[in-house]
Amino acid sequence: MSTPFIADNKLFKSINCGDLRAKNIGEDVVLAGWVNKYRNLGALHFITLRDKKGLIQLGFENFKSDISILKDLSLESVIQVKGKVCKRPDGAENKEMITGEVEVQVEELKLLSKAEEVPFLPHGKIEANEDLRLKYRYLDLRSNKLQSLLSLRSKTAMKIRNVLYQDDFTEVETPILYKTTPEGARDYIVPSRVHPGKVYALPQSPQTLKQLLMIAGTDKYFQICKCFRDEDLRADRQPEFSQIDIEVSFSTAGYMRKLASKILQEVFELESDFEIPVMSYSDAMKDYGSDKPDIRFDLKHIDVTSYFGKSGFKTFDDISNSSGLIKAMFISNEQGEFARKKIDAFAEVVRPYGGKGVAWFKVNDGELTGGISKFISEELKEKFNLGNGLWVFCADSKESVTHACANALRLHLGKTCNLIKPDVYKFLWINDWPLFEYDEDDKRLYAAHHPFTSPKIEDFDKFLSGDLEVAKSIRAEAYDVVCNGYELAGGSVRIYDTKMQSQMFKYLDFSDEEAEHLFGFFIEALKYGTPPHAGMAFGFDRLIMLLGKTENIRDVIAFPKTSSATDLMSSSPSVALQEQLRELKIQISK
Repeated sequence: MSTPFIADNKLFKSINCGDLRAKNIGEDVVLAGWVNKYRNLGALHFITLRDKKGLIQLGFENFKSDISILKDLSLESVIQVKGKVCKRPDGAENKEMITGEVEVQVEELKLLSKAEEVPFLPHGKIEANEDLRLKYRYLDLRSNKLQSLLSLRSKTAMKIRNVLYQDDFTEVETPILYKTTPEGARDYIVPSRVHPGKVYALPQSPQTLKQLLMIAGTDKYFQICKCFRDEDLRADRQPEFSQIDIEVSFSTAGYMRKLASKILQEVFELESDFEIPVMSYSDAMKDYGSDKPDIRFDLKHIDVTSYFGKSGFKTFDDISNSSGLIKAMFISNEQGEFARKKIDAFAEVVRPYGGKGVAWFKVNDGELTGGISKFISEELKEKFNLGNGLWVFCADSKESVTHACANALRLHLGKTCNLIKPDVYKFLWINDWPLFEYDEDDKRLYAAHHPFTSPKIEDFDKFLSGDLEVAKSIRAEAYDVVCNGYELAGGSVRIYDTKMQSQMFKYLDFSDEEAEHLFGFFIEALKYGTPPHAGMAFGFDRLIMLLGKTENIRDVIAFPKTSSATDLMSSSPSVALQEQLRELKIQISK
């Protein structure tokens, strides 16, 4: 290892590679970075040097040492050079590089760290497969894409903090080792060595803690915190994730919407008077079959259940007569035309959501052909828009299945027909959620959000009645922020009355003993003067995913897990040492 130069700024470099321009011509500089490329043209030698800010070409016409040293420099080795910024010769400029007008003529070079042959080049033309990139994540992070996403993440966090600080919020850190409480997913648990047989849980969210901060008089709280959920993963999920957690005393859903609008306005650089448009949960399900609809394109669902019942098409007639749901969509020939093979492939689009197939018929100059066209009577024809195009149908005896299938098909058609407007952000504030979800198999209610969500004021009497059937229709004072088909944030007005909270636990089938065991500390706190309060949490990783225009959440996390919740770089999770297990008094069953 060579003894490095130390520049006047007490760094190993006096300027970044990517910051050099024509204005720097004639300056003596010290640079440090990675060897990105080496060219040996016989009499001329060139190295492209890279640091986080960009690339610069190094020439060696004024090099004072043995030029053969360059042949020993492997790609991705770290070097330091001292030299003079010069104008590139006429015709040798590189317009594809922001530093392409200049080069540095090197006088001295020091090898700081020689790289062995790397498994892949982070700036190579051929991208390595994802598993290899995750195994050598520190190499992948050298790429411009991932470094720019890390910078974007940092700058966005600063913007959000500034918005909240300006509104008099207090940033408070809450514990990572906490109590296991059911919040809709499995907990990650941590055994306690000093309390054998007992465990901590990693928080799925700081829900009870931030409500306790409201009871404590904090008034306006936030933190950008880590949360943990042991659940099945998707492209936009990770077992550990970051959220912008917010809670406000004496607030309403209207205040939370204004605050969310202010955050989005700053982060997405929207117009100064931006406010998130409102859509009710029921309208979202009716028109789009999703509680997080992508409204960058039209193609709304049409409820055609009442059209059938006596059509002669037994499948639809049975669904109509049994209070099921039939939804239709119309794609004009201008939007897209589909051959029979592509129409048949729609069945694979809906199959993962419980769909058994997609019914259809075509219209051309008033003539109906294909699919279920023979069941469309003259009376039914009057109910359909018979412009030229394709009608498609999703139907099931369970409304939830119809909604899910129709949503999946709509999104598929939006992509296939290029209906989705790229580079556009369409936000929605989805409100008036159901308070409960009823599970037909378990014959019981579950919280649609979490057990601390308040019913709407106009539904208080229904809620306190204790009637399970009535409870199915109670609406929650809950809300989500949605963008381009993703849920960006979720929140609610909270229960702040012990009688209401006790009734909620009864609906959720908690015995008094279970409620006391899981939430006794919280129920106790509610007794001592709890202010009305509301909160929400933005999924920070997903927010950066949208801002960075990537569809893979792993791109925006420095050291992510795979879809099977493993870290290929560190080979975790790993087998615990026997000594650790003995200390924790744990035995592993196989």
